[in-house]
Amino acid sequence: MSTPVDAITPAAAAEPPRSPNQRAWARFKRNRLGYRSLWVFLVMLLVATFGELVSNDRPFVAHLNGQTFFPVLDNPSDKALGGDFLTPADWKDPFIAEQLKRPGNWSIATLNPHSANSTNYFTKNPPPAAPGAANWLGTDRFGRDIVARLLYGFRISIWFAIALTITGTLIGIVMGAVQGYFGGRIDLGLQRLIEIWGAVPELYLLIIIASIFEPSLLLLLVLLSLWGWIGLSDYVRAEFLRNRSLEFVKAARALGLSNAQIIRRHVLPNSLTPVITFLPFRMGGAILALTSLDFLGLGVPSTVPSLGELLKQGKDSLDAWWIIVPTFVLLTVTMLLLTFIGDALRDAFDTRKS
Repeated sequence: MSTPVDAITPAAAAEPPRSPNQRAWARFKRNRLGYRSLWVFLVMLLVATFGELVSNDRPFVAHLNGQTFFPVLDNPSDKALGGDFLTPADWKDPFIAEQLKRPGNWSIATLNPHSANSTNYFTKNPPPAAPGAANWLGTDRFGRDIVARLLYGFRISIWFAIALTITGTLIGIVMGAVQGYFGGRIDLGLQRLIEIWGAVPELYLLIIIASIFEPSLLLLLVLLSLWGWIGLSDYVRAEFLRNRSLEFVKAARALGLSNAQIIRRHVLPNSLTPVITFLPFRMGGAILALTSLDFLGLGVPSTVPSLGELLKQGKDSLDAWWIIVPTFVLLTVTMLLLTFIGDALRDAFDTRKS
């Protein structure tokens, strides 16, 4: 017996059919662990990105001798604050601290009054100092604040991972699309070249290049991108090989669409499931790669905040547990969050799940 038209509720009649992406997002939100992990990770990324507003040895605003300064944006010279030098002001200097205590002078400091490379030369505790009121997680062997080093090091690690993931993903999509769509000799030739290139010892090449050039984030990004796309291209190639023989692709060819149009409009959107689901895991691998290289001394210079450099300090100073334990906890939490997000994405794009 058919249902009368009047029996259909207005809400059901007005609700449009959801697209596959909307249904995938709904499945992702139903995974509470993955959905909450995404929000926690985004908050951590936001705080680290604007780390200067959270941890800085320069105050937000300072009013001194009738003048108002904004040191976070433009640090004045020591002479402008009543000193004798034209060098940038050191707000930990006892002279400036004494000036701020006078009537009419004031300052608003950041939540953690330390920067990644700032050193308090006037402290009474020799580095590495244990956690205390001045330094919540202590200092490293150079007297630098651990909280600031973790915050700035996490920012470098996560944005390096994002850049490496985007670069490797784009190269992997292009290579896998060319192999899978055209097939034949093109596929076989590129596959042999990929096998040869993948056999090149990446670590040895990094050691050689690090001994010739000064290490930098850009150099590491270029070098790691040369190999970071190989694993992903295999999945994209398999998807293109499967989708190129489907009916909608044959129909597009019959309508006279070019190969580029068919790839961009029809085959690529239906081949991105493995790419999207692997993104969090690739980011996790990129973070561990940079951390490992910094730990081995092949990564960024020692002046640049790095999680791997903190782990190396912790290994060399086992009695200073406050160096290695927070770094290990931060890396563990980050890897767990990315794993939970990746698992949720994998379930969301699994069409077998309702």
